[in-house]
Parts: sequence; structure tokens; C-alpha cells
Amino acid sequence: MRIRIVFHLWNKGACVPFHHQHLMAQVIKGVNLRGGNSSFRNFTDYNFSALKGLTKVSRKGLHFYSNKVTLVFSCNRIDFVDYFLDSLFDLEEFEVGGLQLSPEMVEKEEPIVVEDKMKYVCISPIVVRKPLFDDPKNRLFIYPEDDLFSDLLYDSTMERMESQGIFKSSQIDSFFRFQIVPDKAYLLRLSELNKKFARVYPVYDDDIKFEVRGYTFPFTLYANKQVQEFIFTQGIGSFCHKGFGMIDIANSNPIKRIITRKSKVLA
Repeated sequence: MRIRIVFHLWNKGACVPFHHQHLMAQVIKGVNLRGGNSSFRNFTDYNFSALKGLTKVSRKGLHFYSNKVTLVFSCNRIDFVDYFLDSLFDLEEFEVGGLQLSPEMVEKEEPIVVEDKMKYVCISPIVVRKPLFDDPKNRLFIYPEDDLFSDLLYDSTMERMESQGIFKSSQIDSFFRFQIVPDKAYLLRLSELNKKFARVYPVYDDDIKFEVRGYTFPFTLYANKQVQEFIFTQGIGSFCHKGFGMIDIANSNPIKRIITRKSKVLA
């Protein structure tokens, strides 16, 4: 299930860092623990985007100038989504960086039709390699056309699918087709403009700070339909529960995919 959580912004003009997923990850973890359900205390099988809204860039970061700020949140456990939303909407107001936000409403996205070949865009950076403490490979650049890029993402995807108990080992073994083909024209255009599609981002895990290489570019994925459904809901790569690896359908208007709306009256 993919949903869009809409927040009211009380202090227009306030800002967050350019990459603020680690701040939002802290909020989500705090909301989860605040709900008090011990079965979800260590639950991490979800994915989310950066905050979206009308922004302007400064040296301090992203300044938000819209009344509404949106977060895309995705998880295949409906019971967790319901639990998380109930806990979130119990908050009258909270802060993310310099933003003062109040949860206002939830919009649900219509399920997509997947095929063995899907073209995606990244709405948060993809971390290809799970980092190790003080390992120089954490920042290592891997060109997306290199087979290693697809191989590492394939390994992490199969590991996550198996660990969640959704598929049997025999099914996992049948998902051997997995190839990422980057949009060459997009990468060439960025190169000509001297812009980057891969950067180093901070990640905090168990109070340890890592610096990881994240990639943001359109790509086509050749994989089994069940694998396509999994990564669309659960994200792709490492640290999906930290706000990395969220993708969307290329050349698609996600606003048109909204089918239901859940509203709450704030106290």
C-alpha cells in the first residue's frame, strides 16, 4: 500500500537540509515507538520519500513556502500502516528540522499494473551497497551500466523478500532475471550540464553515522512481476526504512492514482 500523508505547515519559509530523510526517519521511528505496540517496535519493512511541497533553495537547505507538505509512505503490511497512522494523527504538531508540521489527511494510491519490464524514476536516492563501519567501499562509485550495480541490488532485493517471509525459497530461486538499464540519454544530459546523479549521503543506524553513495536517475528494470511489485511497495536497495530507494512509475502522474481519502479533524 502506498499512501500520501499531507501535513499542514505552520511556519512558511522554514527549511530542512537538502537531504533530510534521516530527520524524517527519526520522526517515523518515534511515532512507531509512541504507539506502544511491541510487535512493531523493531519493524522496518516500509519505505518513504523526502518531504514534497513548494520549495526554494538557499545555502541553508530547502525552504518550504506552501501550506501543505506531503510525504509518500509505503508498506505491504496494512495493519502496520493503520497502526502508524493512528499514532501519527495523535500528534497535534511536531518538527522536522525547522518545519512545524501537523498531520492533516491521508490519500491512498491506486495499485499499479506491473509487467516484466518497467520504467521507473527515483524519488529518493538508491543505496546499492549496504555499508560497513569505516569501510571505504561505502562511498565507492559504481557506474549504473556495470553488471555489479544490478547484481548488488538483486542480492539485497532477494534477501529482503526472503527475510520478510513473503515467498518460499523455491520462488526466490525462480526470480533469477534482474537487470537494471539506466536511461543513457538522461545520464549524458547530466554529464553535459556538469550535474551529478550520484552523491554521498549521511545515514544514522543504531547511533552510528555512515556515509553512503546514493544514485538518482531513471531506469528500466527487467524482472519478474512479483519482484516489480515488491520494490514498488518496499523500495529498492539498502536503508529503505531510512528514506532511500523509493521509486515511482516513469511518465506517470501520481496525483491521478489517488482513489480514496482519509481525513482527521485536528484538535
